[in-house]
Amino acid sequence: MSASTSAAHAGSSSSSLGSRAAAGVLGGLAGGVVFGMLMAMMGMFTTIARMMGSNSPWVGAGIHLVISVVYGLVLTLLLARFLHSWGRGSAAGIAYGVVLWVIGPLLAMPLMLGMPVFTLAPTVVMSLMGHVVYGLVLALVAVWVLKRARA
Repeated sequence: MSASTSAAHAGSSSSSLGSRAAAGVLGGLAGGVVFGMLMAMMGMFTTIARMMGSNSPWVGAGIHLVISVVYGLVLTLLLARFLHSWGRGSAAGIAYGVVLWVIGPLLAMPLMLGMPVFTLAPTVVMSLMGHVVYGLVLALVAVWVLKRARA
């Protein structure tokens, strides 16, 4: 195999930084919107806003979407190797959602609001479903974007 053929083959099996970033932003927004609908039904946006000293659900929704994009970028920029197939991407997204649930509502949010950490209140347990849905939607959109970029 020539050097140019080898380079072309290597490029087709991995994703560019730009493609991974686009996948993270689009996947993060898609997952954030879907999870945001669940959060709105649970009245969680004011709680999110309180982490930044506000009581506005609009502020909470904005914070949620920014966090969603940042977490989307973390997945696609650092863990893109898990996003090359639908099955592996789905499993990675679900696992990622569980990890984010532990980091967010079980640890970071209670610390920021002066509450006890790792407390399994009913809303925290219900948010597990939202985090899993977020991770799954994020990963599936990212797989789709990355597959299109490689095509």
